[in-house]
Amino acid sequence: MMTRTAPRLLLTALLSLTVSPAPAEEGKPIRIGVVGLDTSHAKAFTDLINDPESAVHVPGVAVVAAVKQSSADIPSSVERVEGYTEHLVKNRGVKLYDTIEAMCQNVDAVMIESVDGRPHLAQATPALLAGKPTYIDKPISASLKDTLAIFALAKKHHTQVWSSSNLRFHAGVIAARDDKTIGEQTLVFSFGPSPTEEHHPDLAWYGIHPVETLFTVLGNGCESVARISTDKGDLASGTWSGGRIGMVHGIRGGKVVYGVKVFGTKGVAEYPAGGAYPEIVTEIIKFFQTGVAPVPPETTTEIMAFMEAADESKRLGGAPVSIQEWIKKNTPAE
Repeated sequence: MMTRTAPRLLLTALLSLTVSPAPAEEGKPIRIGVVGLDTSHAKAFTDLINDPESAVHVPGVAVVAAVKQSSADIPSSVERVEGYTEHLVKNRGVKLYDTIEAMCQNVDAVMIESVDGRPHLAQATPALLAGKPTYIDKPISASLKDTLAIFALAKKHHTQVWSSSNLRFHAGVIAARDDKTIGEQTLVFSFGPSPTEEHHPDLAWYGIHPVETLFTVLGNGCESVARISTDKGDLASGTWSGGRIGMVHGIRGGKVVYGVKVFGTKGVAEYPAGGAYPEIVTEIIKFFQTGVAPVPPETTTEIMAFMEAADESKRLGGAPVSIQEWIKKNTPAE
């Protein structure tokens, strides 16, 4: 097996540079409403959308409304919501509404940005009932059952909804996915920080980033997952169709770094990951313009199942857990 070092180092350096994605095309005006102002994404995404100097700004597309919501039992939510709310109102001209229903009467599309995944189903429901195309920031919810309920509601009301970590659109992750020089993929190793939060599956709070990276490179088709966990981090190992292996290292107590290493039949390549705010904002705008979601429900469902099944594997002492069986177990009877 060949490992390319010098060329890969050069490529890594190039991919680490900030590369502005091609902006979405200008079209009809789109008024965006934001739900949840307790995360840095609410501020960062609004800045990129509304700032005329932003590389991804599209004239006529703007965040114009918001509903200020936060979670009293998550300290970071409570500590940040006031500052982000003040910024959006004073610096970006965003109007606050008391309810999501009232906001939906004055917008064309919705972004769910609450840092807490638990209220996402309740927050998305008024938007989907009103027929508003909706983007839900990661994690899509705090459970597989809620994830399935969101997609079922969207299907019932013929409204598009999607969710993703921004890392899915990072140049390094896309390059890793598309690298044909290493031959057929045999193993993909994704890594990134993974602090946990007691109300969410362990990997869903921040480990969602390396998990999303893994699924971006390998695609759907994870059959089972087994997990080992210590105070230093997690290692979740999945088996994919065709015998491929996908591994996620959720880092705790170590150097904070994102990346993905791809092993193939002809070589090995490592790529950086992280950031990609302009890239995901571009995808969000395109989605609002076209109504076509860049990530299908099946992918996001499998990602949530992977993270929950990893928790179940930990509970079982590291035994593998079937992804499809876990999805079946959490799917309500019709």
